[in-house]
Amino acid sequence: MPGFVRPHRTRASDLKPQWHVIDAEGKTLGRLGSEIATLLQGKHNPMYVAHMNTGDFVVVVNAEKVRVTGNKLDKKMYYRHSGYHGGLKEQTLSDVLARTPTRVLKQAVKGMLPKNSVGRQMLSRLKLYAGSEHPHEAQVNAGSRTTDEAPAGEASAAVKSESEATALEKSPVANVAAAPAEEAKPKRSKAASDDQDSASVSETEKKPKARSRQPKATATDAAAEGSGKIEAKAAEDSKPAKAESSDDDVSEKETTEKTQEGEEA
Repeated sequence: MPGFVRPHRTRASDLKPQWHVIDAEGKTLGRLGSEIATLLQGKHNPMYVAHMNTGDFVVVVNAEKVRVTGNKLDKKMYYRHSGYHGGLKEQTLSDVLARTPTRVLKQAVKGMLPKNSVGRQMLSRLKLYAGSEHPHEAQVNAGSRTTDEAPAGEASAAVKSESEATALEKSPVANVAAAPAEEAKPKRSKAASDDQDSASVSETEKKPKARSRQPKATATDAAAEGSGKIEAKAAEDSKPAKAESSDDDVSEKETTEKTQEGEEA
C-alpha cells in the first residue's frame, strides 16, 4: 500500500501574479465580468486557495464600448443612497455608461467576488479604463502575459514545432546517426595528438644536451688539494709536539741548575 503523500501547501512566496490586458469592445457585459472574476480570484492557477489572494492583475480598456443584450440599456437600473432620508438615487444603464462607464463593469465584477477582505484585495487588482490606452505598459511587458496575444493557430504551430524538435532529439535514429560523427572526432584528435607528441620527442632528441658550466677538476688540482690537506694536518700535529719539547727543556734546565747549586755547596 503506498505511503501518505503530503499535498502541496500554497505559500505567499509561491505567488507570482501576472498582468492581463483585455479589450472590452463588443464583448457581453456578464460574460466579460465572469472572465475577469476568474482571473482576479486565481482559479485558472493550480495553486489556487480560497483563503489567499492568488489572482492576477487585469487591465480592461474600452470599458465604455461594452455590449448588453435586450433592452437592458433602458430597463436595467443602478441605485445608490446618500445616507440621508430620501437620498436614494437611481440611474439607467445608458446614463451610467454616459457618465461613469467604468462603474458598470466594476459593479458586475464585484458581485462575482467573495464578500470579505480577500475579495476587496482582488477587486483592487482590477484596472478599468474607458479609452483604448492604459499606463501599465511597463508591468505588462515585464515578463507578464496578455489574454489577446498571438492567435491560437500560431501558438499551436510553435508548440508543434517544439514538440517535433524534442521528439527528433530523443529518437534512436538520430542518436545512431550522430554516434559515428562523435566517434570520428576523438580518433582524429588522438592521431593529431600522437603526431604532435612524436614531433616533440624527435625535436628533443635532436637538441644537444646542455653542458654544465662548472669546470671539471683536473689531476693537478686534485693533487694540490691533497697536498694542502696533508700540510694542514701535519701543522696541527706539530703544535702539541712543540709544546711538549718546550716543557722538557724547561725541566732539564731546572735539574742542571739544582745540581750546580749542590756541587757549590
